[in-house]
Amino acid sequence: MRISSKSAWHTLIATFLAVACSAANAQLNVDITGVGSNLYPIAIANFANGASAPQDVSSIVRSDLTGSGRFSQINAGDTPVSETDQVDLGSWKARGADAFVGGSVTRLANGQYDVRFRLYDTVKQASLGGLSITSPASDLRLTAHKISDYIYQKLLGVRGVFATRLSYIVHRGNRYQLVISDSDGQDEHVALTSREPIISPSWSPDGTKVAYVSFERQKPIVYVHDLPTGRRVMIANYKGNNSAPAWSPDGKTLALALSLTGNTQIYSINANGGGLRRLSRGSGIDTEPQYSPDGKWIYFTSDRSGGPQIYRMPAAGEAAGAAQRVTFQGNYNVSPRISPDGKLLAYISRVGGSFKLYTQDLTTGDVTAMTDTTHDESPSFAANGKYILYATQVNGRKVLAVVSVDGRTRQILSVRGGGVREPSWGPFMQ
Repeated sequence: MRISSKSAWHTLIATFLAVACSAANAQLNVDITGVGSNLYPIAIANFANGASAPQDVSSIVRSDLTGSGRFSQINAGDTPVSETDQVDLGSWKARGADAFVGGSVTRLANGQYDVRFRLYDTVKQASLGGLSITSPASDLRLTAHKISDYIYQKLLGVRGVFATRLSYIVHRGNRYQLVISDSDGQDEHVALTSREPIISPSWSPDGTKVAYVSFERQKPIVYVHDLPTGRRVMIANYKGNNSAPAWSPDGKTLALALSLTGNTQIYSINANGGGLRRLSRGSGIDTEPQYSPDGKWIYFTSDRSGGPQIYRMPAAGEAAGAAQRVTFQGNYNVSPRISPDGKLLAYISRVGGSFKLYTQDLTTGDVTAMTDTTHDESPSFAANGKYILYATQVNGRKVLAVVSVDGRTRQILSVRGGGVREPSWGPFMQ
């Protein structure tokens, strides 16, 4: 989140969603603006009986893998190939595919669907296994994402994030909506609608709750929203601003920024709203806390050195150890986010009047500019650490964007007729 002069330190899977949320008005449109190098060539045949299912599973898998920027599609033709069909792997290798996928979608007597597939390595002329997943019609997109995750991990050795979720805020007219979607921006559901701003959504580690700040009572108040039930709990409504909630890795505690005693400082609070405890002791403004993945540290933004920079302190607070400055390049660095492996810091830096996404290697201190846009804000790592979701502007429109941590692949996600911002990428689903 960018810090503005007007509001200094501005407050600073799938069935349950269908029960708890209402369908959104518009899907995110996805525009792939860059592609990676060394793409993995793969052929994915149409699944047998797939055309009769309410979702085209094989097409969703192709879209997932292409959108990741790590795969290129070899045309598998129109003829369906099931997981039990004999496959001439040598022929597919000759056509340029290093991997081949065949599968089927079968409607069961109870109305659910049995989805099966098999993945082949055409170079080694060997099967890499497959899955059999039974799901209701409403979960067929999620099933397709799980197949994509399987293929991604088998071929690249890294867990995929296609079956994870995004949250973000859509502002259209006089309405603000907290929206939950698939990782590709599809299958949106609205968790909350308000005439007042909603900001800073943050996923719980188990992916069942989102904490956020709502202005519906004409001041910033922190809520925890249970997605399966839709039930909300107000956890911070103290004097002044209540902002920037961030979950601890065990999901028992949140770090917050409160102006309870004057200058905004970092506090911790139990997930049920009890046990408030002050953590930072800065003379200026401390805000935007983020736990490290091991739960030992809290990274935060502070102007204690004269301008906003990123610091870290022990999770127990500055009483347990002095805060240490982390960023030194540039005079305005905010919105810290730590990669799931704890090795990389993503943040927003003001450079020549532009706000841009940067990463910093926490071991070497090396800093890398990640984007060519100028209004970047609110970075959020994917659960596998390979992508960063952030908000930005393209041609004056507020959109979301995804960039791979190597900077080679970029996607723009936009909503027709509205602005979208404040994204947060959800965890792996249990």
